Amino acid sequence: MNTSALPPEVLNLIHAAIAEDVGEGDLTSLYFVPHDSVSTARIFAKDSGIVAGAEIAAKVFTEIDATLSVHVERHDGIPFEAGDTLLQVAGLTRSILTAERVALNFLQRLCAIASQTHLYVSAVQPHPVKILDTRKTTPGWRWLEKQAVKSGGGTNHRMGLYDMIMVKDNHLLADDRQEDLQNAIDTVKYKRPGVKVELEADTLEQVTRFLSLRGVDVILLDNMPPAELLKAVALVKGRVMLEASGGINLNTIKAVAATGVNAISVGALTHSVKALDLSLELIA
Repeated sequence: MNTSALPPEVLNLIHAAIAEDVGEGDLTSLYFVPHDSVSTARIFAKDSGIVAGAEIAAKVFTEIDATLSVHVERHDGIPFEAGDTLLQVAGLTRSILTAERVALNFLQRLCAIASQTHLYVSAVQPHPVKILDTRKTTPGWRWLEKQAVKSGGGTNHRMGLYDMIMVKDNHLLADDRQEDLQNAIDTVKYKRPGVKVELEADTLEQVTRFLSLRGVDVILLDNMPPAELLKAVALVKGRVMLEASGGINLNTIKAVAATGVNAISVGALTHSVKALDLSLELIA
């Protein structure tokens, strides 16, 4: 990850996190650490997992103190074991300790998302199915969390409401007339060329109906058991991409992947991960 090309909202998030934690200054380091003390420290793992956010953590240290020397030992997407060093930093001890918690907060959560994603990607092997994330992300963290999904081997779904059409059940409750659906899709394809259109289907009858529409790129098969998914795959015959979703977990995903769907979206990649156990220690 090239931190010089970070989106402005991510830089703002880093600055806000530092301001939230440091405020007017780190009183503990100010009064209990000599101003000229220098140290080398490392962030190391107490869990195994997949790296994500290492460069973000490094950015936190240099935002606190530009004179700090930071070396990322394991870059995003690289697996690690308990005891492995992910990052080393050298310079003023006060600055290292001031940046410690904010850097760890970013790194622990993003590594957890990458590691969770890797588990799901591994669970569907050898089936050629994509594991997609969702919009069930921490407010303000979406770009970071979706980058972490990619580090774990997953694939990003739409970033937000603005880059893809996704017609869900509540949209259809507002107006599900076939003619109106077709007119809306035609308008999208004319005014927003390149934008994909996805329709959510709860039943095989809906799948059949959506197949008759022009311009549909993806049909989302929502909360369908594997037996129904198999029927949907046979019905569609590759004419559009099929995405399965709805309460899928590590215990059920293999059976879903075996049905032949093209993608599986999993909210749990981002909405319910437990932060990995990482720590910083002074080593010199």
